[in-house]
Amino acid sequence: MTCDHNRRRFLSAAAVAVAAAPLRAVAARRAQSISANTFGALKQVDAGVLNVGYAELGPAQGGAVVLLHGWPYDIHSYVDVAPALASAGYRVIVPYLRGYGSTRFLAGDTVRNGQPAALAGDVVDLMDALKIEKAILGGFDWGARTGDIVAALWPERCKALVAVSGYLIGSQEAGRIPLPPTAELQWWYQYYFATERGRAGYDKYRHDFAKLIWQIASPKWKFSDATFDRSATAFNNPDHVATVVHNYRWRLGLADGEPRYADLEKRLAEGPVITVPTITLEGDANGAPHPDPGAYARKFSGPYAHRTLRGGIGHNLPQEAPQAFARAIVDVDRY
Repeated sequence: MTCDHNRRRFLSAAAVAVAAAPLRAVAARRAQSISANTFGALKQVDAGVLNVGYAELGPAQGGAVVLLHGWPYDIHSYVDVAPALASAGYRVIVPYLRGYGSTRFLAGDTVRNGQPAALAGDVVDLMDALKIEKAILGGFDWGARTGDIVAALWPERCKALVAVSGYLIGSQEAGRIPLPPTAELQWWYQYYFATERGRAGYDKYRHDFAKLIWQIASPKWKFSDATFDRSATAFNNPDHVATVVHNYRWRLGLADGEPRYADLEKRLAEGPVITVPTITLEGDANGAPHPDPGAYARKFSGPYAHRTLRGGIGHNLPQEAPQAFARAIVDVDRY
């Protein structure tokens, strides 16, 4: 037992050391052209109701890490995180969520469902398709909520979790409770999507709409047009608008979910505690709605730490602070 323990400590230390070089290189890569910061050829795999498009980096035998993006973002939120983790020996999977990029529904009559349990089920289906028994999950926005749900409902599939803005599991019932006016104002787009005018407006102006969200959610991040445009192509997915609108309407109880997820949603409405090792992250300049870290700390009963990142870090934390996000993945693995 002692030898095995020492070996694990050695390997963990080695992983940190190996990760350091690519993490330090992030700043240098940012000075290069945006076109250089791409994942290259993507892969596709049938998983559940989807044919999922995803980037894969690192050794096939490495410990699996699945990185989940949010709305309105795409896999390029991890364009610096993923190579750093791959260089540290991890097998890194970065999938397009349903309604984004090259991910497509296998059947034309499948409900373009954006409810949280469906997105979490997609992750489990993808892991099954890729024969990944257990993975570290990392995410922000929709991706953090999805990672939270997988960790809560399928802890046997989640080795550890890194979640930006912490515990984001909710329910339709909770979504019906009014918030103070200042908090409601932050959710303006949710009410916009509740109308047909909003659906049509998002469809017509999705590029400009998403760019506005980026600016509001990360007010101190001076991203370039090229950086935004690279991600914006993911919103041209034919199912994007339907999936996004359904997600926000479902939250308000204005759209039904699928019966297959009813039992899962019932369990989520109880606010299950997450037992897997977790690090939660928050940026000091997050302009999007997010809970205070003190409000959710008790929702994590396993090894746990919270880190607030300073220096004007906004909502798209993995892309704005890739070193800190990658470090959290390596550190939570050591837990």
